[in-house]
Amino acid sequence: MLNRLEELRKERGIKQEELAEALQVSRQTIGSLENGRYNPSITLAFKLARYFKLSIEDIFIYEEEPL
Repeated sequence: MLNRLEELRKERGIKQEELAEALQVSRQTIGSLENGRYNPSITLAFKLARYFKLSIEDIFIYEEEPL
């Protein structure tokens, strides 16, 4: 799953540490999300959407794999 997390965070001048603290996760979690090594729980996806005042779909891009 792709995401726009790093782009959105940088547009707003927010450091990974600041975002992590606001969402009560580690900085490593934010880094892993941004690098595509980790997909968030649905709870974390909702927290991110609320934090940025966007929909989940505005942050995360789901690309369905062919059957």
